[in-house]
Amino acid sequence: MSSDPFRIRAHVAEFDAIVAEIVRRSEETRATISMAADLAYGPDPTETVDLFFPEGLRSALPVHMFIHGGYWRMFSKRDYSYVADTVTRAGAIAVVVDYALMPAVRMERIVDQVRRARDWVLERITDFGGDAGALTVSGHSAGAHLATMLFNDDRRPSGIREALLLGGLYDLKPLQNSFLRNEIAITDEEVERFTPLGHRFDASVKVEILVGEDETPPFHGQAAAFATNLGRQALQVSQSTVPGNHMSSVRDLGVPGPAAAAALERTIRR
Repeated sequence: MSSDPFRIRAHVAEFDAIVAEIVRRSEETRATISMAADLAYGPDPTETVDLFFPEGLRSALPVHMFIHGGYWRMFSKRDYSYVADTVTRAGAIAVVVDYALMPAVRMERIVDQVRRARDWVLERITDFGGDAGALTVSGHSAGAHLATMLFNDDRRPSGIREALLLGGLYDLKPLQNSFLRNEIAITDEEVERFTPLGHRFDASVKVEILVGEDETPPFHGQAAAFATNLGRQALQVSQSTVPGNHMSSVRDLGVPGPAAAAALERTIRR
């Protein structure tokens, strides 16, 4: 087993099987749930969202935005369409976001993209039957990190009502000495600018932080530290564990019953 606690493949024996499963399930979701695909929130080909709709009348529906992980350098929105199963079951419009990948772009570009995707949702979702005042967000791993960037900028309020953060990265410094050094080479400037533990957040956002029971120690430690940080800033925050590892926990977001999916539904319906 790898001594690098951030190399997920080395710590999750079923990594490839889980990825294959979520990709397959995502294709099934795209074939069975009503959707609007590849809506542009910006001029670059990577700047698109997919919308998935619950059954029934589309009028003032809650809206949930999901941001995928992959250490900012792999996967796409298409791979994570399956999360829309849970979102639409909870009666909300699912917005699954795509963004450019490192190292072709730097983190500044990706953060700007997800913020512009949020802004597009706030400005345009009423055209699709959504309620811009009922926007929640979730993200997994690097996606959880990016989700924090939606309610830490200068705009107050941020437009986000609640956030669900699963298996997130809230301190970028340790990643500089991980296997990612050779893949995306996070810079000192990126650590300083984009480490959530060093930021202030919109105090009106309710945050639920989850981490898989079988995650490696840094994910548990960072989750606890970030929860403490938010609590000191007077945000309403909870932090807990769910069954599974880094990959099985995100797989469970789209499965009726598991704790991760229940938390997602709770975030949308509150």
